[in-house]
Order: sequence, then C-alpha cells, then structure tokens
Amino acid sequence: MQFPWKKKKVAMRHLRRTLGLAAGIGAMLLFCAASRAQSILTYHNDAARSGLFVMPHLTWQRAGGLHLDPDFDARIEGHIYAQPLFWHDRQTGRKLVIVATEDDVVYGIDAHDGRVVWKKSLGHPVPRSALPCGNIAPLGITGTPVIDGNKDALYLDAMVEAEGGSGAQHLVFGLSVSDGSVLRGFPVNVAEVLRARGMTFVPRVQNQRGALLIVQNKLFIPYGGHYGDCGQYHGWIVGIDLNDPGSVTAWSTRAAGGGIWAPGGISYDGHSLFVATGNTKNAREWADGEAIIRLGLDLKTSTDRRDFFAPADWKALDDSDLDLGGVNALPLDVSDPDGKTALLLALGKDGKAYLLDRTNLGGIGGSRAVERVAHNAIITAPAVLPTQNSSVVAFEGSGAVCPNKVSNPGLTVLKIEAHPAPKISTIWCGEIRGRGAPIITTDDDNSNPIIWMVGADGDDRLHGYRADTGAPVFTGGGPAESMQGLRHFVTILACDDRLFVAGDGRIYAFKP
Repeated sequence: MQFPWKKKKVAMRHLRRTLGLAAGIGAMLLFCAASRAQSILTYHNDAARSGLFVMPHLTWQRAGGLHLDPDFDARIEGHIYAQPLFWHDRQTGRKLVIVATEDDVVYGIDAHDGRVVWKKSLGHPVPRSALPCGNIAPLGITGTPVIDGNKDALYLDAMVEAEGGSGAQHLVFGLSVSDGSVLRGFPVNVAEVLRARGMTFVPRVQNQRGALLIVQNKLFIPYGGHYGDCGQYHGWIVGIDLNDPGSVTAWSTRAAGGGIWAPGGISYDGHSLFVATGNTKNAREWADGEAIIRLGLDLKTSTDRRDFFAPADWKALDDSDLDLGGVNALPLDVSDPDGKTALLLALGKDGKAYLLDRTNLGGIGGSRAVERVAHNAIITAPAVLPTQNSSVVAFEGSGAVCPNKVSNPGLTVLKIEAHPAPKISTIWCGEIRGRGAPIITTDDDNSNPIIWMVGADGDDRLHGYRADTGAPVFTGGGPAESMQGLRHFVTILACDDRLFVAGDGRIYAFKP
C-alpha cells in the first residue's frame, strides 16, 4: 500500500474538500493546531464522521513524549458518554472545551487551565428506576451535542424528569456557547411537537445515544432504545429548523425496534444523510431494521433499493440481536485510476464489514463486498484516512485476520480498495484492551499519520500507533498518565497541541 504522506499541503486541502470536513470534535480525544485553534463542532470532526484531525508538528517521534499537562486541571460532576467539543471564540479569543454530562449539566471549560467558565443545569436527569430497562444511571445527556459556528450556539438532547407528573421527557436545548444561556424558542419537547403532527413518540422507551448533526441550518437528532431492548421503541430521526424551532420533521422505522444508537449517529456526505439501524421486533418482512438508510434533508421515505441496504440474512441478525446499527455508516471517497469511487462502509455486531456503492446501496443483499473482520461485535465509531488508491479504516474490535499476529487485537485496521473491484482486507491489528473509539491525526503536510485509541473499560490508557505499520508510538505513559472513570466508546479530542480525554468527574489533557 502506498501512503503518500509527502504529497504536500495541497493533498490535505483537497482531502478536506472531498470529505466536507467541518471543524469538529472527537468524543473524548480532540486535536487542534495551537496556532490555528480551530473549533471542533461535531462528533469525529466532520459530518462524514471521518475521525480525521490535522495536528501540526505531532510527529511519530514527538508522540512518544506525551504526558499529562500539569497546567490543566478540569473537574466536573457526572458521568460522560458524549464527546466533548472545542470552541474558539472569534471575537474574544477565548478557547473552551464543551462538556455535557448524564447529570443534565453542560460545562464551558477554559481550554488552558481547566477552570469552569460557565455551567448550565438543564433539569433533573431520569433515575434508572424510572425506566423500563437501561444501563445508564442517571440518564441525562448521552448523544454528542453539536455547535452551529454561524450562530455561536450549542444544541443537544437531554432526558429530563419533567415536573408535574409527566415523567421522562426528551427536551432539545439550544444554548449560547459563550455563556450557556438558553436560546429563544428552546427547549423543544420532542414528544409534544411530534404529537401535534399526528406522530407517536414515547420518550420513556426512547434513548438518544447518537451524535447530533447540523446540515443547512437544520438540526438532526437520532433516537433508539435502551440497553435491554425493552418497550415498543423505534428508530427515529427528528429534524428541527434552527430558524424556527417549532418547525419539525421526522422519520421512523416502520417496525418496532430498529434503533439508531451508534455513537456517531447520523453521517452526511454532502448530498444525503445516512443512518444504520438495529434489530427490529417480530418483523416477518423487512421493515427498516438491520439496515443502512439514505434520507434527504426533508426526511422523506424512499422504497427505492438504491436508498437502502440490509444483509440477506437480516432476519437471522434480528433474531440474534446482531445489530448493523452499532456503528455509524462511514462514507468513503476511494481514489482509483479513474478518479474517486463513492463507497460506504457498514460494520456490524456480526463482526462483518459491508462495502456499499454509495450511489446505489443495493437493497436486500446488495453489498459490493463482505468480509468477516472481527471475532467480536463491532459497536464503536470507526475513523478513516484516505491514501493513494485506497482508504485506511480503523475500528475497535478483535481482528479476525491479523497479519502481524498480536495476542490481544483490540484495534483493527482495514484497507479499502475500489479498483479493479471493491475490496476489504486487514492490514494490521493493535495490541490494546478496552472499548474506545479510534481517531486519526496527521501533521499539516499529511505526514506522520497516527491512529489513537483509549482502552476504556480496559487498561484505561491512551494508545497511539503508526497508521502505515501499526508500530506503537505511545503506549499509555507512566503511572501518572493512568486515567479513571472512562466510559466505553470514549473518543479522543485533539486541539491546542493536546489530546483531551473525558472521564467521569475529570477531563484529562495530554501534551507532547
């Protein structure tokens, strides 16, 4: 495989245009250039959920010297599942790390020293005892928020124990990112606005796990169910017009179940929205479960086989709870001799990778290539690095075929090719114990690519590997670099020449 790291800055600029890279955030690890202090507005740095960050001067050699920043001491209250975001105020120059917790509290934290600049409580989170099932206690803000850089506004969904006996409610908030104040027209009660349109949304059985997305001044929010699959929930996408928050559209799966619960939520390739759905309940005929669904910004349903994909054995996956919806759909523009081929990658709990033609998803059984790539369920967010005539994709999972023969292959790296035919192969696996979501960083000339992952719920340490060979460049550091309270699926945020990792009660910052 050729890794053209020296193709100059023009290559990176072209790459960023191709992927539509909006400045974004990595759920628990964020990299930004200190000189540029680029804001990170959304999960995995862009609407395509690429997980690719430019980190000037973070070379393979310098990565080995990472250590906790002694000047940064950020203490918060509550469990954290959502990826933090990074905000650089254009007028004041202030830089904030934005953190949302399961206590229904949002923090604006000074990115230099960790001091709390502002704190906003949005209500009482829902206790586990008030829900039919689940494994998050209490339940507040789970899905990663999103920032509108034009409006200087932060948007999120909070599960709130409403007053007056109405029980658990999903409330969508818009906040000023500078001080946390609630914006006019918010919060929006999701069940109420959908009821007014003749739709039934039962907040008690719906959970909001996936990242939110903004496209063309419209906010999109994905919903699934709780751990345990209880109740007659559905997979939902709710769209809110940010100029008129009362104007709402929605799409939901036809069958019960089919939740959209991947940490990456909704992905967007510049033309269409894509979501991955989970198992449906008692569906005798396919009804939107175990699928990749393409939607327009109007969220209208299409029955054209070009606009959906489900594996041929979708019913067996349903019956075994082997969701395709554990990982967000990943758009890929793979270089080939004729230009670029528009593909899309889906990763399932069955351990398989499905490669799709993005212009024609193919309907039932319509994938272009399928490979078993993991021994275990794949349920976190992947990251992608475009290379010459291929793309490199990293995901958390125990590799089914590891050329480098590691004993605990917790990170698997694939090569995706388009020519002469779509192809999936494993190029190396990383030795790691934990369930974090990887990201990828490069220097500003597209050199020194590093794949980063946190061993969440495992060794609770930060790990970095050369993208080309899999050679470790950082193996967690010493005793001082050990972290606590990391929730599974934790992702990394790279900004201000540092890597930020969010854990319960504390944000960690690593610097070279």
